[in-house]
Amino acid sequence: MSEVDVKYAEIIDHPHYEPKRHPRMAREMRAAQFAPYAALSGHTGAIRRTAKFAELRSQRKIEYDEGAESMV
Repeated sequence: MSEVDVKYAEIIDHPHYEPKRHPRMAREMRAAQFAPYAALSGHTGAIRRTAKFAELRSQRKIEYDEGAESMV
């Protein structure tokens, strides 16, 4: 008998606990909890717009006033 078997001998053959008030969740529903999702939806578009703006700015050699509050 291994050390693990000795340590858990009294509980090793017990049946798995099944709650009476809350039935087990279906596998499909449980899997949906771990499905990938777009946490930063719109982020890719914002990066593309910024890159496009930067490219246009470099082509036109637009210079901004240091005193200007924003470029938008």
